[in-house]
Amino acid sequence: MIVRTKVCGITRAEDALAAVHRGANAVGFVFWKQSERYVTPAKAREIVAQLPPFVVAVGVYVDPDPEWVKETSSIARLHLLQFHGNESPDFCEQFFLPYIKAVRVRAGIDLIQYATRHGGARGLLLDTYVKGEPGGTGSVFDWTLIPQGLSLPVILSGGLRPDNVMEAIRQTQPWAVDVSSGVETGKGIKDAEKIAAFMRGVRASENL
Repeated sequence: MIVRTKVCGITRAEDALAAVHRGANAVGFVFWKQSERYVTPAKAREIVAQLPPFVVAVGVYVDPDPEWVKETSSIARLHLLQFHGNESPDFCEQFFLPYIKAVRVRAGIDLIQYATRHGGARGLLLDTYVKGEPGGTGSVFDWTLIPQGLSLPVILSGGLRPDNVMEAIRQTQPWAVDVSSGVETGKGIKDAEKIAAFMRGVRASENL
């Protein structure tokens, strides 16, 4: 199966282009102002305007005000929304764009129930639980906590790197993988060689 890839936390056009030219299907822009990877809607728009066709621009939010979602998605010309907080299904579904819902995985969370509750989402992004951090921690969670038979496509995130992505895919069989800190030299600054190595790992996993 072909595994799709999203490179998140994009702040520079050269990083977005490095990602898509090496095979990434999507790039993510963080619109949570507390993040060190925050990018302004205007800057995101400049980057999105340079993307080739068939690449998805994703806006990442953490418990946002609805007006902020509307403003940023319109200015940046996003294709997909990603909610990383405690947003309800009704909240996520009020916008005129499809969405994916993130959940920070830890023991005791019923992911089957969570996926059912967010049945209107296009996918369920599984990230690492770290208290007080909504994402981008660079830490791996226990992949054995992912149950079989989830009703939504799984997007695996959390601590993925060039040296572990092939094993992560082998164990979890996700629809897609999402990387940010694993291909960086600094917060929001991507490394083209690390992206290339990550993509090689993704491609190699498809032959397992």
